[in-house]
Amino acid sequence: MADLTELPRRSVWHGWGDPGQVRPLPTGGWPLLKFLGRVEPAAHDAPPVALAEVRLPEVRLSEAARAALVAVVGDEHVSTDRLDRVEHAGGKSYADLYRLRTGDGSRAPDAVVFPGTSREVSGLLAACVEHEVAVVPFGGGTSVVGGVDPVRGRFAAVISLDLRRLNRVRGVDPVSQTAVVQAGVRGPEAEAVFQQHDLTLGHFPQSYQQATLGGYLVTRSAGQASSGYGRFEENVVSVTMATPTGELVIGGRAPANETAAGPKLLDVVIGSEGLLGVVTEATVQLSRRPTIEHQESWALRDTPTGFAAFRDLAQELGRGIMPDVARLSDHDETTTVMAQAGLAGMAGMGRVRARGWREPALAVFQLEDGDKATLRFRRRRLAAVLKRHGAVKLTDSIAEHWMTGRFRGPYQRDHLMDRGVFVETLETATTWDNLEYLYDAVRSAIVTATGRGWVQCHVSHLEGGGASLYYTVMASAEADPIAQWRRIRTAAGQAMIDAGGTITHHHAVGTDHRRWMRDEIGDGGIRILRAVKAELDPTGVLNPGKLIPDDEG
Repeated sequence: MADLTELPRRSVWHGWGDPGQVRPLPTGGWPLLKFLGRVEPAAHDAPPVALAEVRLPEVRLSEAARAALVAVVGDEHVSTDRLDRVEHAGGKSYADLYRLRTGDGSRAPDAVVFPGTSREVSGLLAACVEHEVAVVPFGGGTSVVGGVDPVRGRFAAVISLDLRRLNRVRGVDPVSQTAVVQAGVRGPEAEAVFQQHDLTLGHFPQSYQQATLGGYLVTRSAGQASSGYGRFEENVVSVTMATPTGELVIGGRAPANETAAGPKLLDVVIGSEGLLGVVTEATVQLSRRPTIEHQESWALRDTPTGFAAFRDLAQELGRGIMPDVARLSDHDETTTVMAQAGLAGMAGMGRVRARGWREPALAVFQLEDGDKATLRFRRRRLAAVLKRHGAVKLTDSIAEHWMTGRFRGPYQRDHLMDRGVFVETLETATTWDNLEYLYDAVRSAIVTATGRGWVQCHVSHLEGGGASLYYTVMASAEADPIAQWRRIRTAAGQAMIDAGGTITHHHAVGTDHRRWMRDEIGDGGIRILRAVKAELDPTGVLNPGKLIPDDEG
C-alpha cells in the first residue's frame, strides 16, 4: 500500500495549481493578443486582493452541529479558518476566480471537514442529516461548472467535505492490471504508483495536476489520450460510495463492462457529481505503460477538411491503431498554437501559406506504444489517411511543443486575468454528421455574445460515432465581468442544445449546465434521477443545486 499523506498540497486560492509551477506567459503572448486586434489587455497587472481582504459570511454552523462533526473526525479536522473557507468557496471557472480575486468570498462554506476513512465519511453524513447541514464533496476543486460551489439550498449551513486525507493507492494487481484507489488521490500521485508496476491509467486531462480520481469518476472525465485509453468511466471496475442511507458497493465481480447482471448500476454512480453519495474508493483498470511516445504535426487545407480526415481516422483505424492523442485546431487556434511554437510554427505557417491555404487547420498527434514495429505500422496508417485528404506533414517539434505545454493553459489564464482579460473554455460533442453544423452554430453564438474578442476551437476525443468540440474565448473584461461571463455561457449552452450537441462532453453539469438537463435527458430522465436521489439521499443534504434542475426547469 502506498501512503501519500505527506505529499504537499500547495495551491493558489485565487488561481490555478501549484505556485511552484507558475511560468510567465510565452514570449510574444501579449503582442499576439494585440496583433489579433480583438483583445486589449491592460497595461499593468491588477493582482488579486490580499487573503485578509476577502469578505466572508458569518459561520452559520450551530454549536451542536460542529460538536457532532468533531465527534466523528476530531477537532483538528473541522476547520473554520479563513484560508480553508476561501479555498473551498468554489471551483476554478472564470467566475469563481474573478469573485475571489476581487474579494468576494460570499459563497464560502461554513466549515471544511477532512475525513480520513470511509467510516468517517458515513459518520459525517449521518451527523449532517441529523443537524440539517448541506454537504458538498470536494476533491481537487477543479470544477469549471459550479460543481463544488457550497450551495446551502434549504439548509441553514453548508460544509465542504474535503477528501484529501483519503489519498492512498491501496493496492495494485499486476496480473489483472487493476488498482484499488481512494477517491482523494490526485492524478500524478496515483500515476507515480502505477508506473512503479510498469502500468498506467492513461488519463491526463488538463486538470491532471490538481484533480482527484474520485473527481474523474463523478464527473465522467475524459483525458487528452481518451482516443487511446478511453474515457475514465470505461476503466472503472467497482466503486464504494457512502450515502445517507448506507454504504453502496457496486461492481468488482468481473472486468469492467463484462457482466450481464441487470442494468449497469455503476453508471448511477459515475457522473453523479456528489448528489447521491460520496465516493470513497474505486477499482480502476490499468494498461501497460508505453515505452515509446512519438509526436507528429500535420496541416490540412481548412477546418471542414480536417473534420473529414479525423472522422476517417476514428472509423477506419479505430482504437489501438489511431493516435492516442489527436487534436485538430481550427484556423484561429492554429494561429495561436503556431505563434506559441516559435520559429517552427512560423516556418510551418509559411509552408502552408505558400500552398495558397488561407485558413489552414493544424493537427497534432501523440502515439504511445511498446513496440517500434507496431508504432511504424500505426504511423503509416495515420499518414495514409491524412494524405488522402491532402494533408501536409510539418515538423514534429510543433506537436512536441504543444505536448510539453499542454498543462500550462490554466496557469496562463491567471496571467490574462491579471491584465483584465476575460478568458473561458466551453465544450460539447456530437456525431460526425452534425459536427460542422454544431461547430459553426456554437462559434457564431459565442462570437455574437462576445462582441469584440477572440474565439478558437479544437476537435479531440475521437470516437467512431463522433467527437468533441472545445472552445476557448478571450475578450477584454467588461465593467461587469460576471454578467459578461453569464451572457456568453448562456448563449453557447443554448446554441449547443439547439444545434443537436450535448451540453457537456467532460466538464460535467454542476450549477452552470443544469438548466439544460431536461433538454438533454427529457422529463423521464429527470424523474429517474430524482427517484434515485430520494432513495439514497432522502433529506437532500448532498450537493444541493447541482445536476438536477428545479421543478420549474
